[in-house]
Amino acid sequence: MNTFPVTPSSGTLSPLPLSAVSLAGGFWGERQELNRSAIIPHAVSWVTRLDWLGNLEKAADGGKYEHRGREFADSEIYKLIEAMSWEHARSGDTELDEVLDAFIDKLAAAQDPDGYLHTLFGRPWQQPRYSDFKWGHELYCFGHLIQAAVANHRATGSTRLLGVARKLADHVCTMFGPDGLDKVCGHAEIEVGLVELYRVTDDRRYLDQASVFIERRGTGTLPLFEFGKAYWQDDIPVRAATVLRGHAVRALYLAAGAVDVAVETGDTELLEALKLQWQNTVARRTYITGGMGSHHMDEAYGEDFVLPPDRSYCETCAGVASMMFSWRLLLATGDAKYADLMERTLYNIVATSPSADGKSFFYANTLHQRTTAGEAPLNEDGVCIRGGSSGRESWFEVSCCPPNVARTLASLGAYVATTDATGVQIHQYATSHIRAELEAGVLALEVETDYPASGRIKITVTDAPPVPAAVSIRVPAWAQGATLDSGLGPRPVEPGTATAAQTFQPGQQIILELPMEPRFSWPDNRIDAVRGCVAVERGPEVLALESIDLPAGWDLDDARIDTGAGLTERDGAATATLRQLQRTPTGRNWPFTPTAKDAAADGSPHAEVSLVPYHSWAERGSSTMRIWIPALTPATELT
Repeated sequence: MNTFPVTPSSGTLSPLPLSAVSLAGGFWGERQELNRSAIIPHAVSWVTRLDWLGNLEKAADGGKYEHRGREFADSEIYKLIEAMSWEHARSGDTELDEVLDAFIDKLAAAQDPDGYLHTLFGRPWQQPRYSDFKWGHELYCFGHLIQAAVANHRATGSTRLLGVARKLADHVCTMFGPDGLDKVCGHAEIEVGLVELYRVTDDRRYLDQASVFIERRGTGTLPLFEFGKAYWQDDIPVRAATVLRGHAVRALYLAAGAVDVAVETGDTELLEALKLQWQNTVARRTYITGGMGSHHMDEAYGEDFVLPPDRSYCETCAGVASMMFSWRLLLATGDAKYADLMERTLYNIVATSPSADGKSFFYANTLHQRTTAGEAPLNEDGVCIRGGSSGRESWFEVSCCPPNVARTLASLGAYVATTDATGVQIHQYATSHIRAELEAGVLALEVETDYPASGRIKITVTDAPPVPAAVSIRVPAWAQGATLDSGLGPRPVEPGTATAAQTFQPGQQIILELPMEPRFSWPDNRIDAVRGCVAVERGPEVLALESIDLPAGWDLDDARIDTGAGLTERDGAATATLRQLQRTPTGRNWPFTPTAKDAAADGSPHAEVSLVPYHSWAERGSSTMRIWIPALTPATELT
């Protein structure tokens, strides 16, 4: 089966299908198993319990019913179909197949004769179809259905759901083509679905319709809104924008779809615009975790360098969407910087969201938790009503993130490696088996690593063509001092891509050694919110200071990191020297003074404190946490 999430017809690199890359334990293999055994079943139980799945059943029955869930509840069903389909392809496990088939049966039965399919609109007692482009999410839900159908077809070979998707896409082309409604959805997503449907069916109408939506965006078809037209990227045409703005998930889904259109139509001007948007967004509007979105109210990007840690939103879905955008640019250009951002986002956003048992999730991913997580605001169904709450929750009224995590983890093998005419490129390090069919023959590799616990990645050739081939390995931007040994002894390699090219024999090994010592990271001085602070990273992981690790009597706000003392590793954990701010008890009721007071000086209490990978915080009980830690300076500090 051609089990690819994305299959561009051209580009510098070509993706490998899930059948060609299997993860075998390790950091990501364990999370794939968690996804199969816990995350997907947990999500299925919630959409069933809350009757979101029941919306489809009732729509098919034809009687009057009360719609359950938000206007985009249908899309969570579709994302779970996609997740289960990729899981079927990945593991061959048939345990979820019965659920998958039942979901598809209900969906197909709910489709209207003209192809339309949404459970909140269009019936005599409901709002009319296409009456709310701002918030209706009709085309958004269609996009997720189409993505699910493509995944299901590629994973199983079945055309049943694909037929539903084609009928729906035909309806969209009729309604929104050049002679149809001059509108776009308030939430981009239909674009990536339509392009991938074109890639499966070779029906040019779907690509043309995606292109129409991309060109129509930014021309002011959506109404005035309190957050401004940039909220849904309707302020500037896509090819005229220089940076991502507005609602982060909307912006990233749109960018991913625009890359798809640019690649399939050969539109180099559009592709260059998107590369510039990616570069400027990463340089000015992205958190150290790879997270995007610094506004809670509108889940949006802030202006350049507005990256407050305690108000960071960094929605998990934005992390998934960022990977979608970066992956498409990586395939188009071959530039390792896109895989670098994907790795950062994977370890510090995607891996952070689910709990260790796979049954609760962060919706937003703050970089500074000032108070311990209190009781979450739950509705009568026991569902958290606020995505930006301070702890992981079992489910949310807006539960776009858990199914997004599920479909990403199920398809993760497809993002590990690629091919080109010369050989194989490894972008993400995971214990895995890779099999690429090159023109000259099969190149098969076995990758062994406990990364990120260590920086050793051992690649053993298990099959090779009888002619020279290349194995290229990404070297992360932070990995100064990395070495590569392809049989002639270690040699230094610079960040970017390191390549071993020769006529390989089975049994030959390539060993990449990455420096994994913990390191300080200082912010650009234009990021006002963290000026005077420092973060600690180790390999791809951003580390966090949790209050649970502080000495008794210390408060997180009073901890200052002594950068002069350096960093050490103890029992596999990075350790920093912290000093305690000595506050003068004044009892004053005004937090400003004419003179600086209360210093954390060299003689103040100090402690060696372990920092934890950010993705594992809040697993040991409720705590406060921060990534950016104020640095100890000789000057006194204000209270």
